[in-house]
Amino acid sequence: MNGNFHRRKIAVVILLTGVCLILSTVALAADTVTFAKDVAPILQEKCQECHHTGSMAPMSLVTYEEARPWAKAIRERVITRQMPPWHIDPTVGVQKFKNDMSLSQAQIDTIVRWVDGGAPAGDLKDMPRPRKWPNADEWKATKELGPPDLIVKSETWTMPAHHQDVWWRPATDIGLTEPRWVRAVEIRPGSVAGRKITHHTVAYLAQEDPDSVVPGSTDDLRGRALLMEWAIGKGYDLYRPDSGKLLLPGSKISWDIHYHAVGEEIRDHVEIGIWLYPKGQEPRYRTYLTGFQAVQGEDRTRRVDIPPNSITVSQRVTVLKKAAMLENFQPHMHLRGKAMMVEAILPDGSTEVVNYVGKFNFNWMTNYIYADDAAPMFPKGTMIRVTAWYDNTRANPNNPDPDQWVGFGDRTVDEMGHAWMNVTYVSDEDYNAWAKTHKKRAVSDTASQ
Repeated sequence: MNGNFHRRKIAVVILLTGVCLILSTVALAADTVTFAKDVAPILQEKCQECHHTGSMAPMSLVTYEEARPWAKAIRERVITRQMPPWHIDPTVGVQKFKNDMSLSQAQIDTIVRWVDGGAPAGDLKDMPRPRKWPNADEWKATKELGPPDLIVKSETWTMPAHHQDVWWRPATDIGLTEPRWVRAVEIRPGSVAGRKITHHTVAYLAQEDPDSVVPGSTDDLRGRALLMEWAIGKGYDLYRPDSGKLLLPGSKISWDIHYHAVGEEIRDHVEIGIWLYPKGQEPRYRTYLTGFQAVQGEDRTRRVDIPPNSITVSQRVTVLKKAAMLENFQPHMHLRGKAMMVEAILPDGSTEVVNYVGKFNFNWMTNYIYADDAAPMFPKGTMIRVTAWYDNTRANPNNPDPDQWVGFGDRTVDEMGHAWMNVTYVSDEDYNAWAKTHKKRAVSDTASQ
């Protein structure tokens, strides 16, 4: 009897042990991060817009078979926050954006756990439904705004396979016969091949209208009215509600297009899509695209002095002539660009960090568009201070030659330093109303400072 009891006891222990092992295995399986269930939804939301067949990225990350060979590279890129190309510092300044493509820390941790766990595929039944991507010739803003009301194209240019950089500056009639207000603009190269040679494009607004020029500046090469600037990685400019830009009859786009050779002959143009307010609807405010400078001097006398094998800093302030709201931040530098900070020095002497990009990447001219309830506003007399850091050392992977001195210029091997920002100027009364709801000091409290 004693032996039977012990045998039954051993059997129970074995049974319980087996149950525990099964439960542990089930729990472990449930905790395993897989591509199908956990990673594919993240890539679909934040990465596949560029990483799908026929798009601009060098590889597709839609299926497991496509993504698996790149697992370790994906892990490294997301840990260092190189990808997606969202390089704004998440600890200071404005943090709410309309076009935020960044990964949350939880999403980064999920991808890291997937790779560290052997990058398993998982059950394909857990895969999200594939997204349908727009055609390559569809405007990015179409999803939000529908097709553009106007499309203005530059003359074409043939870029030889091997050539020095070229700046093509034609002018194109917009074709308006009556005044119209603009609510959004988007620039792009005319073809997928054209994206290879188009470094950047500036669309100046040529029309008889002194009010279209940035207040406080002059109508010269770099002070004239700007409609939009485009560079690799930039999307579109969408102006805040009740603000926009005015186009007059007879107005033209004066293009400034920077082409560079890529080893094959390519013929292309650039084009701008324009979304208009309905006829008769006039927004209350005018918006001005402004390049707040970090470098000293004016026009062609601008001074950049970066010695070989050095890290240097350049800084400049611009005074707001009226109260104004800032709508976006797009840092612009070239190959030695390292970091940029925009600060506001208020009339009372206090300083606010607007934004800081600590890992500027020349390959991605990301435009950070502020959410409507997060766009900062500042009173008349505020100084916008832009600070740019340049890395002309061998530690900079983009540096073509750290032994060269670098100065100001349009070529990619030269340097610039400015923050593109759409600025909407408002009255003191408007600012005071905004300040009251945002717990800021009114103009009357700062005007005497």
